[in-house]
Amino acid sequence: MPLNTLKPQVEVLLNSKKPIMERLLAICELLEANVAYYNWVGFYFKNADKNELKLGPYVGEPTDHTIIPFGKGICGQVALSNKNFVVPDVTAQDNYIACSITVKAEIVIPIFVNGENIGQIDIDSNTPDPFTKDDERFLEFVCEKVAELLDDSPFK
Repeated sequence: MPLNTLKPQVEVLLNSKKPIMERLLAICELLEANVAYYNWVGFYFKNADKNELKLGPYVGEPTDHTIIPFGKGICGQVALSNKNFVVPDVTAQDNYIACSITVKAEIVIPIFVNGENIGQIDIDSNTPDPFTKDDERFLEFVCEKVAELLDDSPFK
């Protein structure tokens, strides 16, 4: 399924009247169900004033990585760099936190609210090197829409 065909569904889910965490979980479910190589989809958010990320809504195998210090793993590196991070082969990364032996690739895109990196979407794939520029652009769109939702909300 072309990623752009999911954009209207993303907007409908985010504009619903459900609690924010339910809307974010619905986004995870939509992406995991419709993109064959998205095997784990989740959100991490800055944990209050701490230099760490806290796991938010996700779908996929359970993970022990509910708290990730800034700088640790791909997610922790994105928290510091404020840049997209596409990992075609996780075994080639020195600073990778393994969630599952089946994961072959990962993509992490930051979420900015008022210029501040407040979180990210994290996607693991069991397929080697599946992510393209189309994935990056689509996930940037998702993060922009999530940022709009969070900007209008007391949730940070």
